[in-house]
Amino acid sequence: MKIDIITIFPDIFSRVFASGMIRQAEKKGLLQINIVDLRDFGEGRHRVVDGRPFGGGEGMILKAEPIIRALEHLAETAEEKLYVLLMSPQGKKFDQGKAKELSLMAHLTLICGRYEGIDQRIADFFTDEEISIGDFVLTGGEFAAMVITDAVSRLIPGVLGEGESVLRESFMDGMLDHPQYGRPADLRGMKVPEVLRSGNHQEIEAWRTAQAEQKTRCKRPDLLETPGKEVD
Repeated sequence: MKIDIITIFPDIFSRVFASGMIRQAEKKGLLQINIVDLRDFGEGRHRVVDGRPFGGGEGMILKAEPIIRALEHLAETAEEKLYVLLMSPQGKKFDQGKAKELSLMAHLTLICGRYEGIDQRIADFFTDEEISIGDFVLTGGEFAAMVITDAVSRLIPGVLGEGESVLRESFMDGMLDHPQYGRPADLRGMKVPEVLRSGNHQEIEAWRTAQAEQKTRCKRPDLLETPGKEVD
């Protein structure tokens, strides 16, 4: 998979993506991250990418033309059709289901907004989907792009090494993950549940399933809600 990130602050990503899972995925050839400096497509000697909006008001917005030129450049050199995502608080809420859907794409392009927003024509005519990581306001789309890149990348087959571990994680089956315990078995009087030390894998799986459902009902009952059905 290839992921382009269009931003006016490319240096933000260098340390985040230089280590850990994403770096290992790049070394394996499973993932390619391409950070695009929007100012390379800016206007004039000063590479301007922002301007005042029509109708007046406070602040600046990102201009449409530099973004269009960046998208055109990426499309010209791409082996696969770009699927363009605009980081926006007005977009569809990002969740694990969307992460799984996006992980099947060959080439994602993420546009990071800044300032007071972005020219609406980018959203209307040059974006496949607007996406939000939550109902709150950030200083820029770069942070949302990091979250989405991390969540999507870890679902690419081979990135984590063990497919089974991904399948067991929170939200993968619509529920939170079951409790996890490590050694020692007795930590200052706080003991690991006996079933986990029994060696009976069938009973352990049943316990984990029951615990996951109980945790979900307690902490996130909304995940269990379906139309026309009440949660007990």
